Amino acid sequence: MTNVFDKKYQDLLRDILENGEEELNERTGKKTKAICGASFSIDLEKEGFPFTTLRKIPIKMWVAEQVWFISGARKPADFLRKFTKIWDLFTNPGDVVTVAYGYRWRKHFGRDQLGELVKHLEAEPSSRHGVIITWDPASDGLTGIKKKNVPCPFAFTVNIINGRLNLHNIVRSNDMILGFPADVAGFALLQMILAQRLGVRPGIYSHSISNAHIYDNHYEGARELIRRHTDHAPIFFDLPENTYERAEQKDSTLVNEIFTLIKKQYKPQPPIDSITAKSIAV
Repeated sequence: MTNVFDKKYQDLLRDILENGEEELNERTGKKTKAICGASFSIDLEKEGFPFTTLRKIPIKMWVAEQVWFISGARKPADFLRKFTKIWDLFTNPGDVVTVAYGYRWRKHFGRDQLGELVKHLEAEPSSRHGVIITWDPASDGLTGIKKKNVPCPFAFTVNIINGRLNLHNIVRSNDMILGFPADVAGFALLQMILAQRLGVRPGIYSHSISNAHIYDNHYEGARELIRRHTDHAPIFFDLPENTYERAEQKDSTLVNEIFTLIKKQYKPQPPIDSITAKSIAV
């Protein structure tokens, strides 16, 4: 059995390059090819963790990001910058990320959505009300306040079916080369953390995108990703004990422990020169 996610990722990239509509994005000044309604699902328990091996993606980046989210922080200086500067582009003069996902989940709307989710599913595991919202309709998008960034994964749902916790991530816009691989891995990690906290097994991770796009400077990189063959084994790992509680406490050693669990299995293919670390906000 090989890494199932790599093939699903290649299929999405192929669909965009072959069937996507090309247009100029006014905000970025760059062309993209895009499709709407892109989606995939993967069974974490049976098919493995959705982390691409087609090229190297920094592990600590998305692990630390997810721990930072769970903690509810919104300043990169508060834990996150030790591991990655990915959110530094989106800070205000006070070094605050006003749209920090975890802050939105835990504090912004006047209730701790993530904490209430855990309590709710503990009391009623069969509930279908496990919805977490990141998008703030009072200020995000449309004619609201101009910001450096607004949430891309803007909502997710969690439900438990037959003793397995499933997570459906709903994304308004995904840069399929730079953003997508880290988003998928990060939210699948969140799914595993919630499953451990609730004493159930991780189930199906689903990812739905309203606008899945590739920037024109990444077309050739996407073609190279599609051409690559992989026989990498699926990635399976068990989380350290009490991961949810340790993430809430911003335990730095937790990032390194999870990194080690993944790193010993992760044998990615070489970098692609045309894909750089410089991100374009979506």
